[in-house]
Amino acid sequence: MTEKTKNSTIKEKAKANADKQRRFRERQRDAGKKLVRGYVSPEAKLCYDEIREKTGWSDSEAVSNSVRLMYAAYKCGQIKLLNEWLRKNNR
Repeated sequence: MTEKTKNSTIKEKAKANADKQRRFRERQRDAGKKLVRGYVSPEAKLCYDEIREKTGWSDSEAVSNSVRLMYAAYKCGQIKLLNEWLRKNNR
């Protein structure tokens, strides 16, 4: 393969990947999901907004603290309790 052919192949792959990512983002938006560090449903977005409003946490603080909460529940054997509370409260 020549250098020109290699560069052309790399550019084609990059363009194909960019097109694939663009289509994925469009499908997520069309499904009513919003990007917040990953695509979330409208219901999850409401919960996320409620948490940020009540706590005053920034985006990174909310993500960091949610990971800490899940890890603490896991270490204390409380995942089942946490999931039951979330289901009971329609979260």
